[in-house]
Amino acid sequence: MEQPRYRGRFAPSPTGPLHFGSLVTALASWLEARTAGGDWLVRIEDLDPLREPPEATGQILHSLDCHGLFPDEPVRFQSRRHDAYQAAIDQLLAQHKAYRCRCSRKLLQKHGGYHPDHCRDGQPAPGDTPYAIRFALTDELSHWQDLLLGEQQQRVAAELDDPVLLRKEGFYAYQLAVVVDDIDQNISHVVRGSDLLDMTAQQQQIFRALGAQSPQWLHIPVVVNDQGQKLSKQTHAPALDDQQPTANLVNALAALGQHPPSALLNATVDDVLAWGRENWRRHAIPLTSRQARGITPNTHLRPDH
Repeated sequence: MEQPRYRGRFAPSPTGPLHFGSLVTALASWLEARTAGGDWLVRIEDLDPLREPPEATGQILHSLDCHGLFPDEPVRFQSRRHDAYQAAIDQLLAQHKAYRCRCSRKLLQKHGGYHPDHCRDGQPAPGDTPYAIRFALTDELSHWQDLLLGEQQQRVAAELDDPVLLRKEGFYAYQLAVVVDDIDQNISHVVRGSDLLDMTAQQQQIFRALGAQSPQWLHIPVVVNDQGQKLSKQTHAPALDDQQPTANLVNALAALGQHPPSALLNATVDDVLAWGRENWRRHAIPLTSRQARGITPNTHLRPDH
């Protein structure tokens, strides 16, 4: 039986410019797609305008271009996909796989995660009371094979772990949008940071509820700072220096355990990416988080053990 074409994607949230940790994820997903002879897409997860500086999307796309990471199809913007997300919610509500929830986070915490107003039973939110829409999980011990981490299992509990699909403010949530777009774009493989590993079991149930198979998963360790914190806007991760894309890419390859030769620091972006494609070894990706390393053309890479 012929295997479906590999289709991967990189899906950053435009809360700020790309940092080194984002580049590591983007490069890993790009290399996986290229070595499989498949497609690599870019999707901008611009679902929360309150957290998105207007210049961030342009900065992200510019950084990807500077580092030679060009998608095979036009960039997708989730802010233009509201109709598709609403249609999915309508389907889930009609199937009784989603429900309206007026409970605040504080109220749920007070009741141990349970809904005191029996939201899951279909009680309508009265009047103009704002409500979220949640997915109705079923109790499950979920199993899947991660392409790096191996056999995984995660237990999810109905009601206690039900994820939000539509926030009370009217914004569509990541857990819904990512599944709807992965289905629509025929994504076969997802490469992402291990900080999203705990969301996998929930997403697999949403895939099934929408009549689709889950993609294959590959969770890579996140890059951390000197304090052991994941690089992010919240931890003040510096933006990528787009003036030194070669050093950034060599550094990213090193963080992915690929042992690039120091001579690549004097090569072109295309040369670095070509070396990455030719020498990509998924099994060499480290299983634990690594600190970001500042590599300049005058330094030598130290081998990782």
